[in-house]
Amino acid sequence: MAFLVAFAFCFWQNHEILRLLNDPLPGNRHPVTLGVTEPFMTTLTVSAYCAIVVALPVVLYQLYAFVLPAFSPNERRVALPLLLMVPFLFIGGVVFGYFFVLGPAVHFLLNFNDNQFNIQVRARDYYSFVTMTLLAMGIVFQIPMAILAITRLGIATPKQLREWRRYAYLACAVLAALLPSVDPVSMLIETVPLVLLFELSIVLASLFGQPGGQAAPSATSPEGSGQAAGG
Repeated sequence: MAFLVAFAFCFWQNHEILRLLNDPLPGNRHPVTLGVTEPFMTTLTVSAYCAIVVALPVVLYQLYAFVLPAFSPNERRVALPLLLMVPFLFIGGVVFGYFFVLGPAVHFLLNFNDNQFNIQVRARDYYSFVTMTLLAMGIVFQIPMAILAITRLGIATPKQLREWRRYAYLACAVLAALLPSVDPVSMLIETVPLVLLFELSIVLASLFGQPGGQAAPSATSPEGSGQAAGG
């Protein structure tokens, strides 16, 4: 339902969406189409892509909310704050991708060996590249939520995260290389926020990542037996 509402809205505002997506192209260029039906079909496709980007935070929220009743009360207390972070982190990733990644990526790719090619930007390929980049940035901005989840659930500790820092930096660089924008400029721009997000995750894990609801030692446990003996 969320996707259908988002698709209707995006198709209604397709002129504004196309104008925003065309802004990163240098010199007020417009993508070209090569068929009679391609302008209409491309507009439908762009509306669908944008609807996915718009609806995904709601879909993720609904998905987590659907499985939340199956959790225990302690697990629910852990999951609820993370659930509220999902849409804000996703929107932050999309905004970062649009304002800081797309422009340098498009500029580098369109000017690479431009004196050897007659460069024409095909609409279908360009809009697919743009929307996939924005979608990928929205997803990778979920890193703090994922790391906070594993610390809240006791899988890792903030101290371990600090010890794994050098490996995490390497993983951030590899992840940036796997994102849709393949040029080195965009890779560097994408690596920096991933590293910062990891460092932010360590801070959040130190503040809020203590495993919750740990049961007190029972009388039959070694700690409980020692306390009973001492008493």
